[in-house]
Amino acid sequence: MTVFNHYYSVLMQGFGHTLLASLIALIGSLVLGTLFAIMQVSSSKTGRVIGNIYVQVFRNIPLLIITLFLYLAVAKVIKMTGFVAGTVGLTLYTSAFIAESVRAGILSVDAGQMEGARANGLSFSQAMRVIVLPQAFRVAIPSLGNQFINLVKNSSILAFVGGLDLMYQGNLIAASSFDTFTTYIIIGCFYLVITMPLSYYVQYLERKLKKAA
Repeated sequence: MTVFNHYYSVLMQGFGHTLLASLIALIGSLVLGTLFAIMQVSSSKTGRVIGNIYVQVFRNIPLLIITLFLYLAVAKVIKMTGFVAGTVGLTLYTSAFIAESVRAGILSVDAGQMEGARANGLSFSQAMRVIVLPQAFRVAIPSLGNQFINLVKNSSILAFVGGLDLMYQGNLIAASSFDTFTTYIIIGCFYLVITMPLSYYVQYLERKLKKAA
């Protein structure tokens, strides 16, 4: 474990950047994804069109292309670091998949509940927030959990734009130490430290919700 001991501070810096990017992208993609899922099922034709276009565009463009576009093109207009470009790209890309998961959850809720809520004086947004979304998220938890785990793994995209994440630091360590095998084993273990607890927590939530049902 010479690599780990010698490059401990560098690895921890990368680990911190990966955690931060993942957390920001997780929150951002959940908010954006939920917003566009609601737009997809709204009564507004314009809202549905915008929601569908957003989801289809970002689902069908590779994450690398999105990130490089932000870093090499958008950054010329709006100054941003590789970390910011990578995190924004990760957020946009993941939000499209989360939107589909949340939309499926919304559609699984009996339409009569929305109609009943509207008949009792609630607006569409109020009914969605109070009645529909809580049930939709219960249904969508397994899919959302998988998306969050994929998000953490996809955060390695920051390495392509100098985002100072785990993969970026790992590449530098491998190049300087010439011990690529040990380096990437260590990097993989760091990712497991994040994804394994998340995976077990999602499974715990699934079991808890099944018992409550």
